[in-house]
Amino acid sequence: MLLRRLARPLFASWFVAEGLDVVRHPAAHTADVRGALAMIQRRTGVELPTLSDRQLTSAVQAHGVAIAGAGALLAAGRAPRTAALALAVLTAPLVVVNLPDKEADGRDKVLAKGRRERFVRALAFTGGAILVGIDREGRPGVSWRMHDAWDRHKPTTDD
Repeated sequence: MLLRRLARPLFASWFVAEGLDVVRHPAAHTADVRGALAMIQRRTGVELPTLSDRQLTSAVQAHGVAIAGAGALLAAGRAPRTAALALAVLTAPLVVVNLPDKEADGRDKVLAKGRRERFVRALAFTGGAILVGIDREGRPGVSWRMHDAWDRHKPTTDD
């Protein structure tokens, strides 16, 4: 119990810091998203809708607010499982944005290394958020409780 009270805010701190950074400094993040959209379009051949810089910046900032908000809920211990699963869903696009791109990163080793580090970090935090989201704190799940209740109240056949 005490360990969870300490670990959750520590874990959530990255999400809050990342979300606030996106809100405060959206230009670099918007450029990363624009590059990821171009890479997806190049790799899949699917024509994606074109967003203006203002629309994309607003979407990136809204995503940052959502990440910071869910991180704050997790840190405060308010609906921690829901907040953690929301963080897992919200972090998944960061994995896509930071996918290694040989065409864009092939010439610049520093850029490629930074993208790879952000990719691995996003994967790790997505996995961590999933683990926090499924943590029941030692309590049985709904399925187990239903089966247990059924077994305890099952009619017996005494002939």
